[in-house]
Amino acid sequence: MPRIAHQFFAHPVRAILASGKIVLFLFIASFGLTSAAAKGPVPGQFDYYVLALSWSPSYCAGEAGRNDQQQCAPGRRFAFVVHGLWPQYARGWPEFCRTRENWIPQDLIDDVMDVMPSKRLIIHEWKKHGSCAGLSQGAYFDKVETLFRRLRIPARYLSPQAPVVVTPEQLVTDFVKSNVSLTADMLSVQCGNAMGQARLSELRVCVNKAGSFMACGMNEARQCRAKSLVLLPVK
Repeated sequence: MPRIAHQFFAHPVRAILASGKIVLFLFIASFGLTSAAAKGPVPGQFDYYVLALSWSPSYCAGEAGRNDQQQCAPGRRFAFVVHGLWPQYARGWPEFCRTRENWIPQDLIDDVMDVMPSKRLIIHEWKKHGSCAGLSQGAYFDKVETLFRRLRIPARYLSPQAPVVVTPEQLVTDFVKSNVSLTADMLSVQCGNAMGQARLSELRVCVNKAGSFMACGMNEARQCRAKSLVLLPVK
């Protein structure tokens, strides 16, 4: 009889106990990994931000915007607005991090409405993205407004009264010319999957954790491939 088999039959109780310890160890290890995964992403642990600017007239022309009176009512006249400030990993991103700050005070919402003109959007963006920044609500929304104010919006996009038609490359060039701290690789144009003419949905600006503009990562590699962009006029 082989030595291992002989030892098993010679000491069956010891072998069963040893086997049980291995199973228990594996169970505990598995439980520990599951518990760690269940905790989700850790606030503040990410690589950089994306400041996502949406073209408000495009949003307001869509189904969601038709019911959003705060942003899209006649006379609101928004052009570029902040969609969100999103913590990013080198690949992928955290979202819906655990936070004790779930309720946003109305005065804080009022303070940021000039750049994020929708209470519903502000609440959603905090829960999904701001909660992962490792900042208080006040500090997070201060950063949102500071970064937006640091960007100089080219004149042709401030309040157009007629549609503006440009290529994605021209949009990037316009922003680079108007902002000495920007280069083309710091921007990502988003317009959906259209290949001909498309409406601009977003311009994403990549920012490091210290608040300086930086080259974008893999998350922003997929950009608008349309031949031309239509920026609808403000209303």
